[in-house]
Formats: sequence, C-alpha cells, structure tokens
Amino acid sequence: MTRIRDENYLIALGKRINEIRKQKGISTYELALSSNVSRSQINAIERGQINTTISTIKALATALDIELKELFDF
Repeated sequence: MTRIRDENYLIALGKRINEIRKQKGISTYELALSSNVSRSQINAIERGQINTTISTIKALATALDIELKELFDF
C-alpha cells in the first residue's frame, strides 16, 4: 500500500516555514494577511497537521519573499 500522506515531510515542511517566518520576524498574523492564507491554516501547516496545496505553499513563499524551492530545503 502506498502512503499518500507522509507525516515526516509535512512536519519538515512546517518546521521550515516556521523557521523562515521567525528568522524574518514575521508573525503568523502578518503572514496570514500578506499571503491571504488563514492564520489557523498557517498554524496547522507549521505543526505538520495538514497536507496543504502547492498553491498555498506558493502564496506563503511569496509572502515570505523567498523562492518556492527554499521551503523544501530540509
């Protein structure tokens, strides 16, 4: 059976987003406003609780002013 959802990758991606956000001094509230992604969704992504869409990940990367590929550098 193939696993569609790999929790290890979701957790790693969430940690990476959290790390970059904090390095840039951006709150989840500010990231939510600039990315048009809800704060609750950002929190769930950062905790590795949801398997979000690539469109949402792209919106977060744009709001963080980084290249999309930087979010996957883990």
